[in-house]
Amino acid sequence: MALRACGFIVFRRLAQSSPPPDNIEYLLLQTSYGKHHWTPPKGHVDPGEDDLTTALRETQEEAGLGEEHLQVVDGFLQELRYEVRGQPKTVLYWLAELRDPKMAVTLSKEHQDYRWAKLEEACSLAQHKDLQDTLRAAQQHLDTEQGKH
Repeated sequence: MALRACGFIVFRRLAQSSPPPDNIEYLLLQTSYGKHHWTPPKGHVDPGEDDLTTALRETQEEAGLGEEHLQVVDGFLQELRYEVRGQPKTVLYWLAELRDPKMAVTLSKEHQDYRWAKLEEACSLAQHKDLQDTLRAAQQHLDTEQGKH
């Protein structure tokens, strides 16, 4: 049975101190177990739960950010596939903007730290190439959206 997890690439736009894309920061959480890797909020799908519901629940549990705090960005969904301890795993990420950039993050016991990071710092924290590619794809999506406004 393949493992399946869902989550959000959460970002915030800083006050117009700098022009896009430099005003965008991504939320990464540092795990309190294993190698203390950095990852967006995500978690395993519960039986009978749909993927988007899982992403919302996990983001609430891991970062204290509920559906009311997030604006899901249309047209972005990334699927990552890799192996964990010899098991295939699929992770789906949606993209969501934090409605209030000053909103506090509240960590669960699963994480020991969090950081808001601009794209390049987020990619260096992320370490895994597929997650780096997902962050870059999110930035690309936002840049394209920005061009439409």
